[in-house]
Amino acid sequence: MNRQQFIQSLSVTPEWDICIIGGGATGLGTALDAASRGLKTVLFERSDFAKGTSSKSTKLVHGGVRYLQQGNIKLVKEALRERGLLLQNAPHLVRNQPFIVPNYKWWEKPFYGIGLKIYDKMAGNLGLGPSLFLSKKEVLEQAPTLDAKGLKGGILYHDGQFDDARMAISLAQKAAEYGASVLNYFPVTGFLKTKKKIAGVIVQDALTGKIFEVKSRCVINATGVFTDSLQRLDDKDHRDMIKPSQGIHLVVDKEFLPGEAAIMIPRTDDGRVLFAVPWHDKIVLGTTDTAVDTISDEPKARAEEIDFILQHTGRYLNRHPSINDVRSVFAGLRPLVKGKSKKTAALSRDHLIHESDSGLISISGGKWTTYRKMAEDVTDFAIAQAKLEALPCSTKTISLGKASQIMIPAAVKDLPESLLRLWIQKAVDEELCMTVEDFLSRRSRQLLLDAKASQVMANQVATLMAVNLQKDEDWINEQINIFKTVSQNYLPN
Repeated sequence: MNRQQFIQSLSVTPEWDICIIGGGATGLGTALDAASRGLKTVLFERSDFAKGTSSKSTKLVHGGVRYLQQGNIKLVKEALRERGLLLQNAPHLVRNQPFIVPNYKWWEKPFYGIGLKIYDKMAGNLGLGPSLFLSKKEVLEQAPTLDAKGLKGGILYHDGQFDDARMAISLAQKAAEYGASVLNYFPVTGFLKTKKKIAGVIVQDALTGKIFEVKSRCVINATGVFTDSLQRLDDKDHRDMIKPSQGIHLVVDKEFLPGEAAIMIPRTDDGRVLFAVPWHDKIVLGTTDTAVDTISDEPKARAEEIDFILQHTGRYLNRHPSINDVRSVFAGLRPLVKGKSKKTAALSRDHLIHESDSGLISISGGKWTTYRKMAEDVTDFAIAQAKLEALPCSTKTISLGKASQIMIPAAVKDLPESLLRLWIQKAVDEELCMTVEDFLSRRSRQLLLDAKASQVMANQVATLMAVNLQKDEDWINEQINIFKTVSQNYLPN
């Protein structure tokens, strides 16, 4: 991916077929879908790819056991199908993850066991493996740190686990392979209109300040929790469609859950499920469901949310994690579509496509697992509305990478400087890495794995990046200060 070539394409392309706003899971998936159909496609992201919710998930590709409990069969079947496709198409990032549901009450094994057998059946040929009933001994062999007192056994089932921000980069790269121009740090500041109908966008290169007018036959708003703010840019009287919900995750050392199995706690005090998932030699604990009124680029975990996860996890482990054991804490906002329920946990994760009077197409809701289907649906809609000539959707079989593919390590704190320099050069030259945060948070995952370690590295990373980006000492100091400010949100204090 070459940023200067992408910028040049803005000047030499009189009109695009599809312009996408938002560089998260849905936006990047839509860019790939549209470009692979032969459409002239451009995407603008106001900060970095997957900067928001799309890099702060539970790191699961799953059908959603909770949605099965809620009776949302359609969403579960769709997500299970997409889970299977992701495992096929992105083996470099997605893997089969065994989960154990520990049983401490006599009725839990038959109750959850029947549900998980239904879950297996719904996956059909794309299933990852059958669920199994485990004895107490078998559970403790796979999860030796579970509290053995009162444990009666458990159920083992399978779901997918992945790296969300790295998946976003793979999507961006594949979209570019098909001819799409994908630009980060390019906020949309306004819309071009002809006879009150949207005919393109006004964008600004945040790194240079240069402004561009970009004409497009169709504009898609895929900005997640920021969907409403962009729709208000189109129509000041727009009524909000999104009710954001905050979910936080804690990262602790692997010693709290050694082995390969993850743990799923089927019901917390607020009716959610809680996960403890192995990820890059750490354990991710989450998540919460907190209604929020303020939408932020960097949402902050609340003390009560951190306490909630620590308390619930401590009920099931023989060693209770404390605040001092937390290496990093990160918060993301779910773009839930408003419904009648007052609880955000009950609002829909189904996606919704909406077209404004001016022709702005907005897609909202959904989750990482179903990004491909969301992209297919919104591209189909855009093609029909703008009367575009396009090939059929082919993303079900487009490979996003090979299992043997070598990527930037998730943890980079112990790398020798010579190797770190090479990975930074790769990130800058091939992955549109523009800031220290881009590298430490999303090209590598150091910030999410160990926030303090990432702060220690900021100076070194900024100095090495400056060479590749041809930046001066002022840029280095500015980047260090920005990163230290952002990374404070990831410290568990």
